[in-house]
Amino acid sequence: MRKQLFFAVSLVLGLFFSSCSKDLTALDPSLFTCSPNPLEVKGGKVDATITGTFPVKYFNKKAVVTVTPVLKFAGKEIKGTPSVFQGEKVVGNDQAIPYKAGGTYTMKVSFDYTPEMIVSQLYLEFSIVTGKKTYQIPSVKVADGIIATSQLASTSSSSKSSDFSPIFIADKFQRVLQEMQEADILFLIQKSDIQKKELKSEDLLSLTKKIQEVKATQNKQVAGLEVSGYASPDGGMDINTNLAEKRQQVTVDYLNKELKKLKTSVTMNTKFTAEDWVGFQNLMENSNIQDKQVILRVLSMYTDPEQREREIKNLSVAFKSIAEEILPQLRRSKMKLTVDVTGKSDAELTKLAKEDASKLSVEELLFAATLTTDLTEKASIFQKVTEIYPSDVRGFNNLGGVNYQQGNIDAASRYFGKALEINPQSADINFNAGIASLAKGNLDKSEVFFGKAAGTSGNLSQGLGTIYLIKGDYSKSKSYFGSIATNNAGLLQILNSDYSGARKTLAAVAQPDAMTAYLNAIVGARTNDRDVVYSSLKSAVKQDKSFGLKAQKDLEFSKFFAEPDFISIVK
Repeated sequence: MRKQLFFAVSLVLGLFFSSCSKDLTALDPSLFTCSPNPLEVKGGKVDATITGTFPVKYFNKKAVVTVTPVLKFAGKEIKGTPSVFQGEKVVGNDQAIPYKAGGTYTMKVSFDYTPEMIVSQLYLEFSIVTGKKTYQIPSVKVADGIIATSQLASTSSSSKSSDFSPIFIADKFQRVLQEMQEADILFLIQKSDIQKKELKSEDLLSLTKKIQEVKATQNKQVAGLEVSGYASPDGGMDINTNLAEKRQQVTVDYLNKELKKLKTSVTMNTKFTAEDWVGFQNLMENSNIQDKQVILRVLSMYTDPEQREREIKNLSVAFKSIAEEILPQLRRSKMKLTVDVTGKSDAELTKLAKEDASKLSVEELLFAATLTTDLTEKASIFQKVTEIYPSDVRGFNNLGGVNYQQGNIDAASRYFGKALEINPQSADINFNAGIASLAKGNLDKSEVFFGKAAGTSGNLSQGLGTIYLIKGDYSKSKSYFGSIATNNAGLLQILNSDYSGARKTLAAVAQPDAMTAYLNAIVGARTNDRDVVYSSLKSAVKQDKSFGLKAQKDLEFSKFFAEPDFISIVK
């Protein structure tokens, strides 16, 4: 009886353990590898390849196992795409794992990165179905933490070492402008005395009136008065030389008398031209004289004055018209008055820009904005430009530039957009719109704007290089950065494991800042240079305390986390 009872109990226990043995058990973490580990961010994605092994005589022939990657961080979790495996006796299309041999498999995982993932763990969860039974075995951690160094790319001008400065379209303000006044006195053929009717010509009266006006105006002064005497190219050279010189002199004498009446004096520059062939050619080109082209061809063929005169006189019909229409206009003296007009002082411009901007021209108003370093005052002036001169693209563009510098990126984008409505082809405005879109994280839109910015005075290579750096296309980014010495260029070299190049680039940054120092610390960590790590971190934290908090979680410095010197620097 006892033997029968023992046999029955043994049978039940055997069936029980046999049944239990069909359940899959926990897997040892050593059966899994993850590349990379820690995880890394590239192009805003956390991608990895997991290799796992089901041991020999492990996989139940009737089991279906669903393996799901799960990224856990900050009390949250994100599940990736699961992979399904099946036993030998399962009818299906999933990867079959032999019971006796076991099997190795790979899984690709990908997550969209967010900053709070910096402290995270990647697990594999296992859900098993055997017949009607569903159960889970313990999850396995396959990676610990994320290296997010690629996220250090700068996309705005907040950093002094950045090359994302907006382009301001300059004013054309000139403190001293020049006004010109010209007058001619015509003479009779072979005469050098001034006819009374010429003294009453409107041009001559306006010139003397202008001199009088200059004398009475504080901000105007005569810059020069040029007097030239001319003779027409007909006649002998000796006669024409004498005539041209006399015509110049009588004109000077006349002007001196007028200046004496005005009780002022002006220094005159004088000259004379014996035969005015240049004037002759200009008048011919604008005339309707018969054989005009033939005459012009004569002028180009011959340089000798007498030869020219003979050839033209041979064209008897044409020469008659020349004698009546052209030559009388060349028997003259010419007066050219240049007046310097000094504009408003800086103080006057600044005052009017604040109190009554409508009294300023657009050039004066735009120039007034350059007289202050206060961004709020600049913005106020450019705002007035957009209101008083709404069709001038510079008001909207420059107002956008100031808002960009102030960190008001949305406002900057709006103003750049209005500027592009006025001039959509402007390379500089497209560049500005591009850096604003980049600062907002809109890489595709930024790339479109940069595509229209060829010829801009902005640092287009830095912009395009940064776009491809952020997208994870390091090869293309490198082609745009070239030899640029900026934080982003140094970051790219770090990501490409070119640590020697990164050191040189970061050392050459024109205005190094906290980010420059932090990147140097990463180079030190990756090359096991403890002195560089600590000296650079000290510099970074001194300039910006937020880098201490960043370093505490940055796996680039994981080997230093427990060191007292590191703790004292980043706390």
